[in-house]
Amino acid sequence: MKRSQINYAIDKALAMAETFRISLPEFAHFTASSWSQKRHEGWHEVQDLQLGWDVTDFASGCFRETGLTLLTLRNGSLSDPRYTKPYAEKMLQIQQDQQTPWHFHYHKMEDIINRGGGDLCMQLAWATLDEQLDQQRHVSVMIDGCQRTLKPAETLVLHPGQSVCLPVGLYHRFWAEKGIVMGWEISMVNDDHTDNRFLEAGGRFPSIEEDEPARWLLCSEYRQ
Repeated sequence: MKRSQINYAIDKALAMAETFRISLPEFAHFTASSWSQKRHEGWHEVQDLQLGWDVTDFASGCFRETGLTLLTLRNGSLSDPRYTKPYAEKMLQIQQDQQTPWHFHYHKMEDIINRGGGDLCMQLAWATLDEQLDQQRHVSVMIDGCQRTLKPAETLVLHPGQSVCLPVGLYHRFWAEKGIVMGWEISMVNDDHTDNRFLEAGGRFPSIEEDEPARWLLCSEYRQ
């Protein structure tokens, strides 16, 4: 990804949050230039748990078509005993027709919520023992407390206000239609280094082409 794309995506996400009257934590507004000082002011949990901005094209090379803009608001750790929080929370901003590719989690159960904007569309399928898509087994999920059963990879549409609970081992991919979606994730602890299984080879964090100065740091850049 180009740095200019990342800068623009975060600028746009901040503006959209303001439009939805969502007040974000202080660290969401830390600029790249301010982080050198913040590292010495007690913001260790933000760095250790990778709270903050996460803009990725999943190594696709085409952020417009395959990508996601996230802000991790809170998290715990599966391996660090200092951080015992058992849950995580994220803001997701999904551009129209921009997809997040097929993946599932080994540990994390999550609720994905459409907070407003367009429709959040997703496809679901169970993972087989060899971690491929199960094309035979039906999928039953809870939509705001109401059970719904889908065929493998059948499209589920979440309108604004609706949410779905995704259990461990359930492949999912999603995209926005009819406008940008302000999404939200409430989940068990998030670990993007060990807990993601993508159906197709790719990368969770982007390789960055520095075509302009960074206005914001990604959570994956804190230790660089």
